Amino acid sequence: MAGRTAELLPQELRILAAVADSGGFSAAAAALGLTQSAVSHSVRGSEAKVGAVLFERGRAGATPTPAGERAVALARRILRMYEVLGAEVRGASRGAVEGVLRIAAFRSAALHLLPPALERLTARHPGIRPEIRVVREIGAGTAGEVAAGRADLGTTLGGSHDVAPGLLTGVLTQEAYRLVHPAGHPDPKGLPLMDWDENCGSYTRAWWRAQDWIPRATVKAEDDAMVLTMVGRGLGMAIMPELSLREAGEAVDITDLGPGGPVRQVGYVTTPESAATLAVRALIRELRSEKG
Repeated sequence: MAGRTAELLPQELRILAAVADSGGFSAAAAALGLTQSAVSHSVRGSEAKVGAVLFERGRAGATPTPAGERAVALARRILRMYEVLGAEVRGASRGAVEGVLRIAAFRSAALHLLPPALERLTARHPGIRPEIRVVREIGAGTAGEVAAGRADLGTTLGGSHDVAPGLLTGVLTQEAYRLVHPAGHPDPKGLPLMDWDENCGSYTRAWWRAQDWIPRATVKAEDDAMVLTMVGRGLGMAIMPELSLREAGEAVDITDLGPGGPVRQVGYVTTPESAATLAVRALIRELRSEKG
């Protein structure tokens, strides 16, 4: 009997997610069409069921506690499975794969890796409706969006050691870094190094440290597109991955860094429950396709 009393109902899960998303009980009530007292009562009931305080209440609103953050993430993921259940059952009755597919991607993957894969995916399965959000690969990154229940699949950089336990990862491709510099420059290695926060991960730091020609002082930019533009203007040189260099024009030259040059893995991350869905499985197949 104790196990049953601890179960949260779908409406209770929706209220937890709404409070976290809106930052307060009043805003959550307005979003859900409920009274504030009903939301407060539901949250208190949920806290009693799980045996933990889920939100810190204050004048500024409500903030999830560490227990609350975990509860809200799982609530979103459970509610997402309710949505997927309906879409997959309806699709199965017609022999189709359909429904919303939520994707979190870092910028160069969103620009160059996803479009051809999604083009093939939606051609095969017209009922799939992709929703893509660009997420910077710093901090929690795309894996954090998946863990929090805000995305079904994320594109990632690096390996499985960089994501939270309990998530599933896989490698999609491996790409080399290149030296990019102003076209025709006589001494590109003598230029300032341009970089952005997402560029140098744990998987390339050893190579960077071993290069005595890379200057310590760097010019920081917001993202890889800005770096590429500034290099084309003659303001510096950069070491960039192949996906980012697909936007390179005639203003820059690209030089190979040799067989010992750095490489990075581009992969995906998803949850065990999303990995079993037809839409996510179909997307992973397309991302792994050699045509991509």
